[in-house]
Amino acid sequence: MNKKKFIHLFIGLAIMILFRFIPVGILPNVTEIGMQVIGVFIGTIYLWTTIDPTTSSLVSIFMLAFTDYADSATLLASVFGNSTVIQVFFLTIFTGAVTDRGFTAYIARFIMTRKFVEGRPWVFTFVMLFGAFLVAVFVGPFIPMFLFWPVLYDVYEQVGYKKSDAYPKIMTLAITIAALIGFPVPPYMSNGLALLSNYRGLLENFPALSAMSGITISDGSYFIACFLLGVILIVITTLVMRFILRPDVEPLKKVSIEMLEKNPLPPMNFAQKCVGISLVVFIFIMLVPSLLPNLPVLSFLNQNSVAMLIVLVTLLCFIPADDGPVLRLNEIMGKNFAWPTYFLIAAAIILGSVLTNEATGVTAFLNAVLSPIFTGMSTMTFTILFLVICVVLTNICNSLVIGMIMQPVILTYCATAGVNPAPLITLLIFTVLSSAACTPAASPFAAMLFGNKEYLTSGDVYKYSTTFVVINVIVILVVGIPLVNILL
Repeated sequence: MNKKKFIHLFIGLAIMILFRFIPVGILPNVTEIGMQVIGVFIGTIYLWTTIDPTTSSLVSIFMLAFTDYADSATLLASVFGNSTVIQVFFLTIFTGAVTDRGFTAYIARFIMTRKFVEGRPWVFTFVMLFGAFLVAVFVGPFIPMFLFWPVLYDVYEQVGYKKSDAYPKIMTLAITIAALIGFPVPPYMSNGLALLSNYRGLLENFPALSAMSGITISDGSYFIACFLLGVILIVITTLVMRFILRPDVEPLKKVSIEMLEKNPLPPMNFAQKCVGISLVVFIFIMLVPSLLPNLPVLSFLNQNSVAMLIVLVTLLCFIPADDGPVLRLNEIMGKNFAWPTYFLIAAAIILGSVLTNEATGVTAFLNAVLSPIFTGMSTMTFTILFLVICVVLTNICNSLVIGMIMQPVILTYCATAGVNPAPLITLLIFTVLSSAACTPAASPFAAMLFGNKEYLTSGDVYKYSTTFVVINVIVILVVGIPLVNILL
């Protein structure tokens, strides 16, 4: 594996270095700086797909500093001084505190131990999937697998399922599908935040759209649209399991609350209560002010959301608990800080900004190439074809990468057709992030599925994940397009 990593690293660096020697003029309107940046961009995509995200992202930032776009000091200031990257840094610390203090276990236990699930297999299934969705939305997208999988494994064993039975296979995979559906919903977290910020930055390079009203996407409207669409997809996922896949659920009639509470949790301590209250405050600060931005207090919070997040983190570092401060910074930075996600987002944001800068000529190139294709194409036809293509691509390459690549395409189409890009961008972000489940390269979620050899074979993952993704995309096209257009 180490040899392969070095080979891939060498290939990625070769792409980044050699691409700049391609004669200017082969790509219409692309400048010499543009050729250098495109080389780094293509090399980065290759590295993101073949080796770990931390190394690839650092190499990408390093190689951008050796282009003529800007000197290294200016570039590094643009990367790590970017408000979104700063927000991701403190957000990752905050969510690390939620995980570090074990508060997520109490959320999951509350969801799973509702009395009405006893003896009702499909109610139990829906509650598990909806719970995984909610945890992914409000706490973190990877947490549902670590919380729900062990509980389900215990349930499978106690009710008499074998690992080769259909329900354990489908349900184990469906938990990840539910987490994926929740992944793009919060506009203040991870890849959703990165893609929304990238879109807001790209608008500066499309002056034809600047005069259009309603092109900005508020966090609140984005959240409502994606949350509603997510709930619909969780319902559909349950119905697909019941009426299309139809696994045997008879053993689940034995499920009881006592079974789910086999290993009871102790009462929440002071630190966990502080973290829980902070989580509610955090969600309020991130969402509510953007829905009512003209009210005096909410207007201040809306304009200073990142500063408020820093204040919240600082307070948690200051409040004492039995074993140190509530937010144990050393523990979090060493064990619970998502360094790969942080560097991936930092590299993706600077790449998106540099690539579409006027100095590169890439936007002019896209206009020249795509305008003839878009001419005469209706918005509905474009949306359907575009989203289908994105779903295919996102299961070949990393979903964040595809989102970054495809945003300028949407803006080019909208500038040509005079269409508001906000609904299309929202649909793009939700679709690419929620559909990346069919191949190991699509996302870390998919990689976890392929790595779960205890309950799933590779054939199981390909068969069931493709089924869920195809049906979910159909729902997005039929229900999601009108829903998002109404709300945005």
